[in-house]
Amino acid sequence: MTEIASDCSHKYRFMSGIVLLLLTVACQQAITRTGGSEVAASTDKKPNIIFILADDLGFGHLGSYGQTVLQTPELDKLAEDGLRFTQAYAGSTVCAPSRSVLMTGMHTGHTTVRANFAADGTRIPLKDSDVTLAEVLKGAGYVTGMVGKWGLGEPGTSGLPNQQGFDYWFGFLNQHQAHSYYPSYLWRDDRIVYFNKNENGQRNTYIHDVFVDEALGFIRRNRDKPFFLYFPLTLPHTELAAPEAMVEPYRRRFEEVPLEGIRGRPPVREPKAVYAGMIATMDRDVGRIRALLKELDIEDNTLLVFTSDNGPATEEGADARSFAGSGILRGIKRDLYEGGIRVPFIASWPAYIEPGQVDRSSQITFWDVLPTFAELAAVAPPDGIDGRSFLSTLFGKPPSTEPRFLYWEFLHEAEGRLVQAVRYGDWKAVRQAPDQPLELYDLSSDPAESTDIAAEHPVLIAKIKDYLATARHEIP
Repeated sequence: MTEIASDCSHKYRFMSGIVLLLLTVACQQAITRTGGSEVAASTDKKPNIIFILADDLGFGHLGSYGQTVLQTPELDKLAEDGLRFTQAYAGSTVCAPSRSVLMTGMHTGHTTVRANFAADGTRIPLKDSDVTLAEVLKGAGYVTGMVGKWGLGEPGTSGLPNQQGFDYWFGFLNQHQAHSYYPSYLWRDDRIVYFNKNENGQRNTYIHDVFVDEALGFIRRNRDKPFFLYFPLTLPHTELAAPEAMVEPYRRRFEEVPLEGIRGRPPVREPKAVYAGMIATMDRDVGRIRALLKELDIEDNTLLVFTSDNGPATEEGADARSFAGSGILRGIKRDLYEGGIRVPFIASWPAYIEPGQVDRSSQITFWDVLPTFAELAAVAPPDGIDGRSFLSTLFGKPPSTEPRFLYWEFLHEAEGRLVQAVRYGDWKAVRQAPDQPLELYDLSSDPAESTDIAAEHPVLIAKIKDYLATARHEIP
């Protein structure tokens, strides 16, 4: 289909035309690898960027992060070939706000979308005045595309992807619709695409397979120009559904509690096996993307990032406790403990990122992605964002040792209370409601947040309270 370009020039007033210098470091100097060999890395072309976002994948779900039951060979190989962060954080503990943080470079105290629903039950779109990651890269000369789950604007709102910097997009507008792997329709730009084989409850076209084909097609079409592909998967979010070939290796391996059909879906007799098959499917298709980059001979000029939008979920037959989805961390999706917001984060760029690296000290977040990619693209990020670039860390430079405040908030959907969390250096504070006391944990010695030591550190607690007083503003 013909790609439709959005004219978003009115949003680029923030760009003064300043060209940053880091691209010179990234793309015009030789990078020395371990052992002293050098990679000739002189190029005038800006690097391609692929950002793959899993849905509800926990910190402990990948082999490279300690998983021992589920097999994730492609993602483990990605980690072996690149850089794996162990202290990376999603934008939120649920879907829509996490994606809003990623797109705007502002944490949940400032970004537009801070919950899956507004107080009246409607969904909250990005505003026309929001400057997104896609718009920044589009302004830098990138072809911008998205395939998958959006969740930041309904039809007729200002939050539609084509109005937020994407030249091309295909997928789900609504995150609730994305709970089905057999939808009857999707969106391509501003048009509805019907899947007749899925109408009237039929289950013939597994939509993840369609998404992968669309993503591969976007890469092929734009191989000769700088492109940004945002690929927010729906896997492994429920419903529980996966191709039989991916499920079969896990059948009859676990103690299973059959799941009765939900919302007219068929029953799932082995939910753990199906969930394992979903992660295996996701893993396989990351491998397909990497294989295409090699086939097209653009792997060395492509930064590929893989991460997840929040921690593992317990809903609709999925159980975050299965397969130790949070690893040793406390909490799951909808918690602001580490298990709800700390996520796997892998970056690979063969020509520039040393293989086999593990960064155990950098505290990077979704609101840091926008300034990082802006710096890579040699353009200025928007004013007033909360993130800071970690691009130099990708190239092996030590992370900053100066602590900064990291902030999350979540309006608890069931109870309507505002939960807040702060990280400052190795300290982590959680407040279950504005009128509740702060809990405090030392993540350097207690990553599982098992012992509240707030009473032992009154000066630090006072400092965090002072920060919380200014960390957010109300949404109009």
